[in-house]
Amino acid sequence: MKNCVILSGAGISAESGIATFRDAGGLWEGHKIEDVATPEGWERNPELVLDFYNKRRKTGLDAKPNAGHLACAELEKFFHVTVVTQNVDNLHEKAGSKNIIHLHGELFKSRSTMNESLIYDVEGWELNLGYTCELGSQLRPHIVWFGEMVPMIELAAEVCTKADVFIVVGTSMQVYPAAGLIDYVLAHAKIFVVDPNIPDMRIDQRITFIQEKAGSGMQQVLEYLKVAQT
Repeated sequence: MKNCVILSGAGISAESGIATFRDAGGLWEGHKIEDVATPEGWERNPELVLDFYNKRRKTGLDAKPNAGHLACAELEKFFHVTVVTQNVDNLHEKAGSKNIIHLHGELFKSRSTMNESLIYDVEGWELNLGYTCELGSQLRPHIVWFGEMVPMIELAAEVCTKADVFIVVGTSMQVYPAAGLIDYVLAHAKIFVVDPNIPDMRIDQRITFIQEKAGSGMQQVLEYLKVAQT
């Protein structure tokens, strides 16, 4: 079975009602990025940060995967699929995808502020001051904030070198290091880019651009690949 790697971004979850990471004013849901998505913001006001992610988590509990997520999951019938996502939601999991690399962390997990290898599931939606790990230190959102290392990027890059099919969906290809993953895709691979606004990318004869939203565009990719595999 051939390998398919899907690089997904905020656009695939927007159709499920999940707010994209930032708007044109540099805000995320009305908050300055530096206040809720940096280590410095956490140091200044951990209660604000915890409350911010609690609200995201509460919204995420009711969010449902859309046609784009479902198409990613259905591709597992025809390929060995790895989803490399920049999203922190769990909609790929809800859709049924089995092999997911979360580059920027996971909303429904927390981790120790003393030992970052201690990671826990968040039951429900609340993570508050006083919630501690087994070492007694405060738990923080398991999110990769601006200024922090992206620990899963090396694994993602290795997976991309093995792709026979590489699909980009819902991302502008402007956020690094994720945007650089396409450079690890080898010459034989077929590349699909799904986005209503074609990203500013170098010309590459391997790339098929599908100028659609994530849901309808991924359904087109799915149908094309199903036919190609038969």
